[in-house]
Amino acid sequence: MADQSGRFAWYELMTTDVAAAGAFYRKTVGWSMKDESTPDMPYTVLRSDGAALGGLMDIPEEGRKSGATPRWMAYVAVDDLDGTAVQIRRLGGTIFVPPTDTNIGRIAVVADPQNATFGLIKTPIYGRGKPGRLDAPGHVGWHELMAADRTVIFDFYSELFGWQKADAQTDSADLYQLFSAGGQTVGGVLTKVPSVAQPSWLHYFNVEDIGAATKQVNAGGGRILQGPLELPDGCWIARCVDPQGALFALQGARGPAGIEPASASEVGWSAKWGGIASQGRVVLPKPKR
Repeated sequence: MADQSGRFAWYELMTTDVAAAGAFYRKTVGWSMKDESTPDMPYTVLRSDGAALGGLMDIPEEGRKSGATPRWMAYVAVDDLDGTAVQIRRLGGTIFVPPTDTNIGRIAVVADPQNATFGLIKTPIYGRGKPGRLDAPGHVGWHELMAADRTVIFDFYSELFGWQKADAQTDSADLYQLFSAGGQTVGGVLTKVPSVAQPSWLHYFNVEDIGAATKQVNAGGGRILQGPLELPDGCWIARCVDPQGALFALQGARGPAGIEPASASEVGWSAKWGGIASQGRVVLPKPKR
Protein backbone atom coordinates (compact mmCIF):
# COMPACT_ATOMS: atom_id res chain seq x y z
CA MET A 1 0.00 0.00 0.00
CA ALA A 2 2.98 2.34 0.37
CA ASP A 3 3.03 2.84 -3.40
CA GLN A 4 -0.71 3.50 -3.56
CA SER A 5 -1.36 5.75 -0.57
CA GLY A 6 -2.93 9.00 -1.74
CA ARG A 7 -3.58 7.61 -5.22
CA PHE A 8 -6.80 6.58 -6.93
CA ALA A 9 -6.91 2.83 -6.40
CA TRP A 10 -10.40 1.55 -7.34
CA TYR A 11 -13.38 2.65 -9.45
CA GLU A 12 -16.94 1.57 -8.86
CA LEU A 13 -20.14 1.97 -10.84
CA MET A 14 -23.39 1.81 -8.89
CA THR A 15 -26.16 1.29 -11.41
CA THR A 16 -29.73 0.11 -11.93
CA ASP A 17 -28.88 -2.68 -14.41
CA VAL A 18 -25.54 -4.41 -13.89
CA ALA A 19 -25.88 -6.76 -16.88
CA ALA A 20 -26.76 -3.98 -19.32
CA ALA A 21 -24.08 -1.65 -17.97
CA GLY A 22 -21.47 -4.40 -18.19
CA ALA A 23 -22.34 -5.10 -21.82
CA PHE A 24 -22.16 -1.39 -22.63
CA TYR A 25 -18.70 -0.84 -21.14
CA ARG A 26 -17.36 -4.11 -22.54
CA LYS A 27 -18.08 -2.86 -26.05
CA THR A 28 -17.18 0.80 -25.43
CA VAL A 29 -13.99 0.52 -23.36
CA GLY A 30 -13.03 -3.13 -23.87
CA TRP A 31 -13.23 -4.27 -20.26
CA SER A 32 -13.77 -7.89 -19.33
CA MET A 33 -16.19 -8.77 -16.55
CA LYS A 34 -16.16 -11.48 -13.89
CA ASP A 35 -18.84 -12.22 -11.33
CA GLU A 36 -17.08 -12.25 -7.96
CA SER A 37 -20.14 -11.96 -5.74
CA THR A 38 -20.14 -12.99 -2.10
CA PRO A 39 -23.16 -14.33 -0.21
CA ASP A 40 -23.71 -10.84 1.18
CA MET A 41 -22.82 -8.74 -1.85
CA PRO A 42 -23.50 -9.28 -5.57
CA TYR A 43 -20.44 -7.80 -7.33
CA THR A 44 -18.91 -7.82 -10.81
CA VAL A 45 -15.20 -7.02 -11.17
CA LEU A 46 -13.93 -5.06 -14.18
CA ARG A 47 -10.59 -5.99 -15.69
CA SER A 48 -8.35 -4.50 -18.36
CA ASP A 49 -5.69 -6.78 -19.82
CA GLY A 50 -6.12 -9.04 -16.80
CA ALA A 51 -5.71 -6.29 -14.20
CA ALA A 52 -8.64 -5.59 -11.86
CA LEU A 53 -9.48 -1.89 -11.79
CA GLY A 54 -13.07 -1.55 -10.64
CA GLY A 55 -16.45 -3.05 -10.02
CA LEU A 56 -20.12 -2.94 -10.88
CA MET A 57 -22.94 -3.25 -8.38
CA ASP A 58 -26.63 -2.50 -8.04
CA ILE A 59 -27.67 0.62 -6.19
CA PRO A 60 -28.84 -0.71 -2.82
CA GLU A 61 -32.59 -0.60 -2.26
CA GLU A 62 -32.26 1.98 0.49
CA GLY A 63 -30.23 4.12 -1.89
CA ARG A 64 -32.89 3.94 -4.58
CA LYS A 65 -35.57 4.90 -2.07
CA SER A 66 -33.55 7.95 -1.07
CA GLY A 67 -33.15 9.02 -4.71
CA ALA A 68 -29.66 7.72 -5.53
CA THR A 69 -28.94 7.62 -9.27
CA PRO A 70 -26.34 5.67 -11.28
CA ARG A 71 -22.86 7.09 -10.86
CA TRP A 72 -19.16 6.33 -10.95
CA MET A 73 -17.11 6.75 -7.78
CA ALA A 74 -13.36 6.53 -7.31
CA TYR A 75 -11.64 5.31 -4.15
CA VAL A 76 -8.40 6.85 -2.91
CA ALA A 77 -6.05 4.52 -1.03
CA VAL A 78 -5.15 5.48 2.55
CA ASP A 79 -3.03 3.80 5.22
CA ASP A 80 -5.20 4.93 8.16
CA LEU A 81 -8.86 4.80 7.16
CA ASP A 82 -10.33 5.66 10.55
CA GLY A 83 -7.90 8.51 11.07
CA THR A 84 -8.60 9.88 7.58
CA ALA A 85 -12.35 9.82 8.28
CA VAL A 86 -11.78 11.86 11.44
CA GLN A 87 -9.64 14.29 9.45
CA ILE A 88 -12.35 14.68 6.80
CA ARG A 89 -14.84 15.77 9.45
CA ARG A 90 -12.28 18.18 10.90
CA LEU A 91 -11.72 19.72 7.48
CA GLY A 92 -15.44 20.24 6.89
CA GLY A 93 -16.23 17.15 4.80
CA THR A 94 -19.00 14.59 5.27
CA ILE A 95 -18.98 10.86 6.05
CA PHE A 96 -21.79 9.04 4.22
CA VAL A 97 -20.61 5.49 4.92
CA PRO A 98 -18.29 5.17 7.94
CA PRO A 99 -15.27 2.84 7.80
CA THR A 100 -16.69 -0.58 6.93
CA ASP A 101 -15.30 -3.98 5.94
CA THR A 102 -16.59 -5.00 2.49
CA ASN A 103 -15.93 -7.46 -0.32
CA ILE A 104 -13.33 -5.09 -1.87
CA GLY A 105 -11.54 -4.09 1.35
CA ARG A 106 -12.13 -1.68 4.21
CA ILE A 107 -13.83 1.40 2.78
CA ALA A 108 -15.64 4.63 3.56
CA VAL A 109 -17.78 6.86 1.34
CA VAL A 110 -17.27 10.56 1.94
CA ALA A 111 -17.66 14.02 0.43
CA ASP A 112 -15.46 17.09 0.36
CA PRO A 113 -16.66 20.38 1.93
CA GLN A 114 -18.32 21.33 -1.38
CA ASN A 115 -20.17 17.96 -1.46
CA ALA A 116 -18.28 16.14 -4.23
CA THR A 117 -18.42 12.43 -3.35
CA PHE A 118 -15.50 9.98 -3.39
CA GLY A 119 -14.38 6.85 -1.57
CA LEU A 120 -11.54 5.81 0.69
CA ILE A 121 -10.06 2.32 0.72
CA LYS A 122 -7.52 0.55 2.91
CA THR A 123 -5.91 -2.79 2.03
CA PRO A 124 -7.89 -3.35 -1.17
CA ILE A 125 -8.50 -6.97 -2.06
CA TYR A 126 -8.02 -6.20 -5.76
CA GLY A 127 -5.45 -4.06 -7.53
CA ARG A 128 -2.66 -4.35 -4.97
CA GLY A 129 0.14 -4.00 -7.49
CA LYS A 130 2.05 -0.87 -8.32
CA PRO A 131 0.06 1.81 -10.17
CA GLY A 132 -0.05 1.20 -13.91
CA ARG A 133 0.74 3.62 -16.70
CA LEU A 134 -1.66 6.52 -16.81
CA ASP A 135 -2.06 6.08 -20.58
CA ALA A 136 -2.64 2.30 -20.54
CA PRO A 137 -5.64 1.33 -22.70
CA GLY A 138 -8.68 0.46 -20.64
CA HIS A 139 -7.38 2.23 -17.55
CA VAL A 140 -8.53 5.50 -16.00
CA GLY A 141 -6.24 8.15 -17.43
CA TRP A 142 -7.56 11.37 -15.92
CA HIS A 143 -9.60 12.58 -12.93
CA GLU A 144 -11.48 15.86 -13.10
CA LEU A 145 -13.12 17.66 -10.18
CA MET A 146 -15.91 20.08 -11.04
CA ALA A 147 -15.87 22.12 -7.84
CA ALA A 148 -18.15 24.80 -6.50
CA ASP A 149 -15.03 26.95 -6.09
CA ARG A 150 -11.73 25.65 -7.42
CA THR A 151 -9.68 28.30 -5.62
CA VAL A 152 -10.44 26.99 -2.13
CA ILE A 153 -11.19 23.26 -2.41
CA PHE A 154 -7.72 22.07 -3.34
CA ASP A 155 -6.36 22.77 0.15
CA PHE A 156 -8.73 20.08 1.47
CA TYR A 157 -7.30 17.40 -0.83
CA SER A 158 -3.74 18.57 -0.34
CA GLU A 159 -3.95 18.26 3.43
CA LEU A 160 -5.87 14.98 3.25
CA PHE A 161 -3.82 13.10 0.65
CA GLY A 162 -0.68 15.16 0.10
CA TRP A 163 -1.66 16.06 -3.45
CA GLN A 164 0.39 18.81 -5.07
CA LYS A 165 -0.53 21.50 -7.56
CA ALA A 166 1.10 20.85 -10.92
CA ASP A 167 2.20 23.61 -13.27
CA ALA A 168 -0.35 24.47 -15.93
CA GLN A 169 1.14 24.54 -19.41
CA THR A 170 -0.62 27.76 -20.40
CA ASP A 171 -1.16 31.12 -18.76
CA SER A 172 -4.74 30.15 -17.79
CA ALA A 173 -4.13 28.39 -14.50
CA ASP A 174 -7.01 30.42 -13.11
CA LEU A 175 -9.35 28.24 -15.18
CA TYR A 176 -7.93 24.80 -14.58
CA GLN A 177 -5.55 23.55 -11.88
CA LEU A 178 -3.59 20.41 -12.64
CA PHE A 179 -2.65 18.24 -9.66
CA SER A 180 -0.32 15.35 -8.94
CA ALA A 181 -0.57 12.35 -6.64
CA GLY A 182 2.51 10.35 -5.76
CA GLY A 183 4.58 12.51 -8.10
CA GLN A 184 2.37 11.78 -11.14
CA THR A 185 0.04 14.35 -12.70
CA VAL A 186 -3.32 12.59 -12.64
CA GLY A 187 -6.05 15.20 -12.96
CA GLY A 188 -7.36 18.71 -12.83
CA VAL A 189 -9.77 20.91 -10.90
CA LEU A 190 -12.09 23.54 -12.37
CA THR A 191 -14.93 25.64 -11.02
CA LYS A 192 -18.18 24.28 -12.43
CA VAL A 193 -20.54 26.48 -14.39
CA PRO A 194 -23.84 27.34 -12.63
CA SER A 195 -25.86 24.96 -14.80
CA VAL A 196 -23.94 21.99 -13.34
CA ALA A 197 -26.04 21.40 -10.25
CA GLN A 198 -23.71 19.29 -8.13
CA PRO A 199 -19.93 19.38 -7.56
CA SER A 200 -18.60 16.00 -8.66
CA TRP A 201 -15.71 13.95 -9.96
CA LEU A 202 -15.54 12.87 -13.60
CA HIS A 203 -13.28 9.99 -14.69
CA TYR A 204 -11.74 9.55 -18.15
CA PHE A 205 -11.36 6.02 -19.55
CA ASN A 206 -8.56 5.39 -22.04
CA VAL A 207 -9.55 4.01 -25.45
CA GLU A 208 -7.44 3.24 -28.48
CA ASP A 209 -9.74 4.97 -30.98
CA ILE A 210 -12.02 7.78 -29.79
CA GLY A 211 -14.17 7.55 -32.92
CA ALA A 212 -14.81 3.83 -32.58
CA ALA A 213 -15.54 4.18 -28.86
CA THR A 214 -18.00 7.05 -29.28
CA LYS A 215 -19.80 5.11 -32.02
CA GLN A 216 -20.25 2.34 -29.47
CA VAL A 217 -21.63 4.87 -26.96
CA ASN A 218 -24.41 5.82 -29.38
CA ALA A 219 -25.02 2.27 -30.59
CA GLY A 220 -25.23 0.97 -27.02
CA GLY A 221 -27.88 3.43 -25.91
CA GLY A 222 -25.63 6.01 -24.24
CA ARG A 223 -25.22 9.62 -25.27
CA ILE A 224 -22.27 11.84 -26.10
CA LEU A 225 -22.83 15.00 -24.09
CA GLN A 226 -19.89 16.89 -25.49
CA GLY A 227 -17.18 16.24 -28.05
CA PRO A 228 -15.18 14.54 -29.28
CA LEU A 229 -12.85 17.50 -28.84
CA GLU A 230 -9.20 17.64 -29.82
CA LEU A 231 -6.89 19.00 -27.13
CA PRO A 232 -3.78 20.97 -28.06
CA ASP A 233 -1.55 17.94 -27.42
CA GLY A 234 -3.41 15.88 -30.05
CA CYS A 235 -5.48 13.76 -27.65
CA TRP A 236 -9.25 13.61 -28.15
CA ILE A 237 -11.82 13.59 -25.34
CA ALA A 238 -15.58 13.05 -25.12
CA ARG A 239 -17.89 13.45 -22.13
CA CYS A 240 -20.70 10.93 -22.11
CA VAL A 241 -23.55 9.34 -20.19
CA ASP A 242 -24.23 5.60 -20.16
CA PRO A 243 -27.67 4.06 -20.83
CA GLN A 244 -28.52 4.03 -17.12
CA GLY A 245 -27.53 7.67 -16.61
CA ALA A 246 -24.00 7.55 -15.14
CA LEU A 247 -21.59 10.22 -16.36
CA PHE A 248 -18.13 9.26 -17.64
CA ALA A 249 -15.57 10.46 -20.15
CA LEU A 250 -13.36 8.90 -22.82
CA GLN A 251 -9.93 9.91 -24.06
CA GLY A 252 -7.81 8.57 -26.88
CA ALA A 253 -6.35 9.05 -30.32
CA ARG A 254 -8.32 9.70 -33.49
CA GLY A 255 -8.34 6.47 -35.48
CA PRO A 256 -9.60 5.32 -38.87
CA ALA A 257 -13.19 5.18 -37.59
CA GLY A 258 -13.45 8.98 -37.79
CA ILE A 259 -15.23 11.16 -35.25
CA GLU A 260 -18.75 10.58 -33.97
CA PRO A 261 -20.64 13.86 -33.38
CA ALA A 262 -22.24 14.70 -30.05
CA SER A 263 -25.61 13.05 -29.61
CA ALA A 264 -26.98 15.28 -26.86
CA SER A 265 -26.42 18.88 -27.87
CA GLU A 266 -29.32 19.92 -25.66
CA VAL A 267 -27.13 19.61 -22.53
CA GLY A 268 -26.90 23.22 -21.46
CA TRP A 269 -23.55 23.17 -19.69
CA SER A 270 -21.57 21.30 -22.33
CA ALA A 271 -20.66 24.20 -24.58
CA LYS A 272 -19.32 26.41 -21.80
CA TRP A 273 -17.54 23.55 -20.07
CA GLY A 274 -16.04 22.32 -23.32
CA GLY A 275 -14.98 25.82 -24.32
CA ILE A 276 -12.21 25.63 -21.75
CA ALA A 277 -10.55 22.75 -23.60
CA SER A 278 -11.76 23.15 -27.16
CA GLN A 279 -10.49 26.72 -27.46
CA GLY A 280 -7.02 25.66 -26.39
CA ARG A 281 -6.93 27.43 -23.03
CA VAL A 282 -5.96 24.26 -21.22
CA VAL A 283 -3.24 21.80 -22.16
CA LEU A 284 -3.58 18.51 -20.32
CA PRO A 285 -0.71 16.02 -20.29
CA LYS A 286 -2.66 13.39 -22.22
CA PRO A 287 -1.01 10.35 -23.77
CA LYS A 288 0.19 10.60 -27.36
CA ARG A 289 -0.38 7.38 -29.24
